[in-house]
Order: sequence, then C-alpha cells, then structure tokens
Amino acid sequence: MKYLRCLFIYAFILSIAPLLLLSCKSKSKRNGVSDKTGVSYNDPYNGGLQINRKIRSSAGPGLIAVEGGTFVMGGSLNQDLNYDYDNVKRRVTVASFYIDETEVSNADWLEYLHWISQNYPAQSRVYYDALPDTLVWRSPLSYNEPYVNFYLRHPAFQDYPVVGVSWDQANTYCEWRTDRVNEHILRQQGVLIDYKTLNDQKGQQNQAFNTDLYLNGQIKGAGIDGKNMPNDNRIGTEKGAKRTVRMEDGILKQPYRLPTEAEWEYAALGLIGNSWEGTVEYGKTYPWNGLGVRDGTKRNQGKMLANFKINSGNNRGVAGDLNEGGDITVSVKSYIPNDIGLYNMAGNVNEWVSDVYRQLSYEDFDDFNPYRGHVFMNNKYENTETRELAKSEDGKTIKIPAISGRKQTWEQLQAAQNTDPNSTTYQYDVRGHNDETNKELYGKTSLVNDKSRVYKGGSWNDRAYWLNPATRRHMQQDQSDAMTGFRCAMTMVGNDFGPRR
Repeated sequence: MKYLRCLFIYAFILSIAPLLLLSCKSKSKRNGVSDKTGVSYNDPYNGGLQINRKIRSSAGPGLIAVEGGTFVMGGSLNQDLNYDYDNVKRRVTVASFYIDETEVSNADWLEYLHWISQNYPAQSRVYYDALPDTLVWRSPLSYNEPYVNFYLRHPAFQDYPVVGVSWDQANTYCEWRTDRVNEHILRQQGVLIDYKTLNDQKGQQNQAFNTDLYLNGQIKGAGIDGKNMPNDNRIGTEKGAKRTVRMEDGILKQPYRLPTEAEWEYAALGLIGNSWEGTVEYGKTYPWNGLGVRDGTKRNQGKMLANFKINSGNNRGVAGDLNEGGDITVSVKSYIPNDIGLYNMAGNVNEWVSDVYRQLSYEDFDDFNPYRGHVFMNNKYENTETRELAKSEDGKTIKIPAISGRKQTWEQLQAAQNTDPNSTTYQYDVRGHNDETNKELYGKTSLVNDKSRVYKGGSWNDRAYWLNPATRRHMQQDQSDAMTGFRCAMTMVGNDFGPRR
C-alpha cells in the first residue's frame, strides 16, 4: 500500500511538472523579460526600457466594442428609388472598432459648451463657433419656432440628440472629448493634480489639457504634476524621479472621431446576430430582422421600431394606438437596440460619417477599412531643435499639410524643416485625388464638391426607405439641419476579441 501511495505521488509530480515550468515561464513573462535577449524590462540599470504587459485595450466612456468582419457594403439595399447607383454592392472587411451606444445628446453638447465657457471666458468666438445652429428649426410655413429656444437647453430635451451641428463642429467635439477623457483618466489616477487642487489654484492661468501636447512633454511641472506619476527608469536619472505618461504605457485612450461610412453601415446592420460559424444565414433590410418597420412581438405588436415619418402628414402615428412616440426627435435610448447594442441606428436623426461623398466611391475604395476622405496632416513645430509643438490660442496643436507619404531620410527631414508645405508636390489631399468633379459647376449642375460629406440612417422627418443602412446622402461639411446629428467612434488598438482556438 505504501508503495502504491509513493507511486501515485511520483506520477502526480510528473503530471504537474510541465504546468510548473509553464507557470514559471508565464511569471517570467509577466515580470517583463525580453524573449529575444533575456534582459529584463523596467530595469534602470540596463537602459530602462519600460514595457507594460498588463494593459489591455478597452473602450472609452460611452462606447461599445464592435467585432470587425467582412460584409457586403450596399448589400441591404434592395431598391434604388433615386436611381443614384451610389452604393453598388461590394464585399469589404472592417477592422474591429468602438462606436457610441447612442447619438450625442443635448446634455452631452451642453457639457461641451459649459467647459468652453469655464476655460475660455474671454474668447467669445470659441464659444460661438461651438453653438449649434438652433435656427434650423425655423420654417416659414410651420410653427417650429418654440424649438429654436427650447430644444437645446430645456431639460425636457436633455436626452434628445443634438441637431443643428455641422460636420466640422462634430469633428471639433470629437477632439475635445478625446482631451477631456484622457485628462480625466490622468487626474483620477493622480498623474495630474486632482480637480479640487486645480480649482484651488486661484489666480493662475492653467493650460487646457491637450493629448498631443501632453505626450510631447509640453504639459508638466509645478501645479500640473500629480503624486502618482510613473517612475522614470532611464539611466542617469535621480532615484525616485518621475515622468509624464507615454503612449507606451497604454493608459491614454485613442482619439474619438466620426465613424467611417463602412464602419457605420456595418455597425447599423449588426449582422453578428444573424451569423453562424462564419456564415451570415440571412441578411437585413433594417437594423432589425424582417422587411417591416413594426414590432412583431406579442407585447409590442404593431408598434414602430424606429422614429421616422410614416407617410405624408404622419410624423407620429394615430393617437392612443400604433404610436411611434415622436413628433420630432425622441430620447437617444428609445426603441430596441440592434444586435450589437446600438440605439437608433435607423431613424431619430441622420448621422454624419467621416467620408467625402462621391457617387462612385465604391470604385476608389480599398477592400479593407474602406474610407474616402484622407487629408494627411502633420503637427506644426514651434521649435524643430527641441521638437516643441506649436499650439493655437485655445491650447490645441496646429496642423499643417503633410509633405511626404513615407518616412523621409534624415537629410530630407532637415532640408524640409524650413520648406513651405504648400510648395511641395506631394498630394496630401488624397480625398480629391483624380476626381473629375468640376468645382466651377458646384451649385449650377452639381451639388458635389470636396466638402460634400456623407450622412446616413434616416431621421424623424424621413420615410422608411432612408432607414436602410445602405442609403447615403450628402451635405456640405459646414452646413447643418434639424434632422442630422452624430455619434463618435474610436479605433480599436490590438484586437479586443483575439484569435479563437
């Protein structure tokens, strides 16, 4: 019996030995040892290269992760009522990304306006430029005048989608949101001083936080640095020295931005709910299943699944029954979300996407992450020797046209420092590359030019046809109306879903 017990223990030790070795290896990996040299990371005596293996990609506030994949862009459109032929079916692949669960609301925009008034009280233009055009509600043949004053600011409308916002304003909001989210992360973690200490510094002009300037080391010092800054492990630094957060730390979020047209259409369809083992079993005409626009469930049978114009003169439905609930817009969390968990991807308001509109965009798209609208820009340097970035009056980096599409040699870089970027032959405005659109015809025989931007999704004042995610329309990027809002997106770094085994 004793012999059998010893044999069992010996067999058990042999069985767990590989696991112990794997555990040691994993522990070594977690402790940060280079696979290629065996040298430890985060060691101030061997160079101090700092690698953070504990960080995993995560969504910023308000965002939902969308697992990327292949789909037929334009495939949900069964009829082309306008005979535009501007969304011809083609298979594309969309990388995983994040997108807002809801449209940006009036409360979200008022937060933006409040921040501007608090931080730039003397710069009236910054605040004025951020104001939505509430006059979009005015119509000479209808009584929409009350919405001019009430829609944006009255608390009854606080959860309704912001409208009267141009494509330009939506992009500026995305930039502001990026900086506020990253600033909040750093203040919560104590890398920057907390909000109370910041508030107590009365009489001092505090620089508004900007992610690019911070990562470039231009926002730091007394009255800015918090108590929990990362250790600076570079050789030659004093013991206990601190540094600002770097991109390599993985703490700061990627920029918020408008979704591309392909991302938006892919997210709106939400085909993940119709897929099985790599195959889409049946398609969709709308963000929900079926060809109709009414709910088929027993509890809500006959109710509308989106906020749209049912037919001429019918924006709301019959009072007391079959009511879709909204004469104009409704709360951003109304109706049932699609299979990804996104609200109002059809109806309520149209939504800006980042693409420049061209009728034949599909001919110029790549099949991976298709997007039309690139204008390659670089940060402007105030001092090329110290690599100090130039900034505007409102604390943002200044962008200038890119002078090259590839990494330059050192000699080319030095020669280009004092070169006028407008004198380069490099085509940095690739959104209009080889376009045949004649700008002289704009407003006469064409409404399309380099500032025409796509919006999608249908609105409270549109018929059901426009609820189809494949439909697309365009408006000038500096224009707005009472039927168009937006939601933000964010690039997913790495792969939050990972390969399946």
